[in-house]
Amino acid sequence: MILVKERMVFMKKIYLNILFVILATFSATVHAEQGTEKPLDAIVEIRISVPKNARTAERFGTNRVASGVVIDKTGHILTIGFQTIEAETVKIVGKDHKTVNATVVGYHRNSGFGLLRATSPLQVTPMPLGNSLEVKEGDSVLAASYGNRGAVQGVRVVARKEFAGPWEYLLENAIFTAPPIDRFSGAALIDRNGHLVGIGYLFSQLTIEGVGLIPTNMFVPIDLLKPILRDLKLSGKTKLPSRPWLGVRTEEFYGRLIVARVVSGSPSEKAGIKSGDIFLAVNKQDVHGMADFYRKVWALGKGGVDVPLRILQGIQIRDIVVHSTSRSQYEQPVQKEKQTGVELL
Repeated sequence: MILVKERMVFMKKIYLNILFVILATFSATVHAEQGTEKPLDAIVEIRISVPKNARTAERFGTNRVASGVVIDKTGHILTIGFQTIEAETVKIVGKDHKTVNATVVGYHRNSGFGLLRATSPLQVTPMPLGNSLEVKEGDSVLAASYGNRGAVQGVRVVARKEFAGPWEYLLENAIFTAPPIDRFSGAALIDRNGHLVGIGYLFSQLTIEGVGLIPTNMFVPIDLLKPILRDLKLSGKTKLPSRPWLGVRTEEFYGRLIVARVVSGSPSEKAGIKSGDIFLAVNKQDVHGMADFYRKVWALGKGGVDVPLRILQGIQIRDIVVHSTSRSQYEQPVQKEKQTGVELL
């Protein structure tokens, strides 16, 4: 009986792999037939140089490469924002292999989007923004990054679900696709109409019922950009209230939220939170995992609000108050200093 079950699981995995290959071939053919070639010219390579003594140099490197998508005729390019942190120079390489300079317009941390602007005209047709709400589980779409035609791959949407990141990040309805692409950072997710419906953020693993754990990419839905795009273009930031930021990285273990790392100089460090602590409650409400913790903290108000926490520190339960800040307020004073040792992520 056990051997039969193992064989069934094995056959399901083989079937899924074959299905992905068929989907990739079918989807790429469909898009080519529907004239998606021209919008693909809007996908560019982004080369970012960061000083060696930058605070994020060790984590993300000093020479970063990502994809980006030209979204209007004024040269605005959408990418994933963390790549742009502490950028010293930004260069854009188009399909014609010509290089132009660009500037960082803004980084919206709540969504993860980064916005650039080329300083010289880009001779490409911008990619229209689609409707990510219409992207459903099971849909075949294109994932496209910079490079030759091999950088365009037919993929399947395997899930639309919540994603909580350990760096105080939460998406309500992230898009997960498979098979994964290698150059996922800033990659474009394109629907059957040739419209942009998502921007690539990371590689992940997802459990699919009846199949098991499979490799995927997570894309940020493009609908999150639409309410903030105008403000980002005008000022590099939005008018929406900033979220309280504590400065911790967490890990979820059987519903318990454990502090993996405390950011140096952060509100959490000042309040006495340490690695290994466990968050038990926010404002006297029990914590049930990472996403629940974020929602309870953010519900207290905007950045700067006091956050009452109950933590387990060693064998002692402590009630403390963290005087939160916004992420931008935390970073701004130290961006002028080169040797502070303060972490940005």
